[in-house]
Amino acid sequence: MATPMQPGIVLAHKRVGRTSFAVVREFLTAARAFRDRKTPAICHGGVLDPFAEGLLLVLVGAATRLFDYLHDVPKVYEAVVRWGIETDNGDPTGRIVSRGDASSLTPERLAGVLAGFVGWQDQTPPATSNKRIGSERAYEKARRGETVTLPPTRVYLHEAAWIEHRLPEQSHLRIVARGGYYVRSLARDLGRTLGCFAHLAQLRRLSIGPWHDPGPDGAKLIMGRDLLPWLPARMLDDSEVGALRRG
Repeated sequence: MATPMQPGIVLAHKRVGRTSFAVVREFLTAARAFRDRKTPAICHGGVLDPFAEGLLLVLVGAATRLFDYLHDVPKVYEAVVRWGIETDNGDPTGRIVSRGDASSLTPERLAGVLAGFVGWQDQTPPATSNKRIGSERAYEKARRGETVTLPPTRVYLHEAAWIEHRLPEQSHLRIVARGGYYVRSLARDLGRTLGCFAHLAQLRRLSIGPWHDPGPDGAKLIMGRDLLPWLPARMLDDSEVGALRRG
């Protein structure tokens, strides 16, 4: 793990079964080991569901102020859609709520339906999403057995393409989406549109903007001018630095 005492963005890999918050806690624990230093603020740069794996951005110190700048950055995912079964949370850990017949699916039909989801859409998040309802997260209410109804949100899908099919069981998908997009909802809505139901069986986040998943044994710290490289930037001279420090 990169030293969490250094301010910046750490490219970390989240394994299947772990929560994003567990990864953040790991960094906090490491930071608190330095008893002679103040523990920096640490947060993630966008949650990844427990059943999913891949790139998780961990923001450390002053870099936590960059959170809002990361929302609109394109994110690349690969996913496996399981046909014929819809679950209450849209992933394989959920309770089965609907079954359907996927025997009539063809690659051509799937390509046509998927194309209709590219661009701006109104998307209803899963009941177990990270969205807030008052002072609580939706998933907290759902896990207590409460009925959760979330309003649709405006989302954007840049690109979507099927990689391979093993019909009628499942299909492998690659998408590029803006922040706030739920791939679980895409799988659910594809199944409903096709009339056979579906859920997301696997999900991996490959990249966020210019940054790629370092893999299970890797982590990389991004600092300085490498932060937010898609935004305009210029070097400051000494007088400008002094003026900036004085406010």
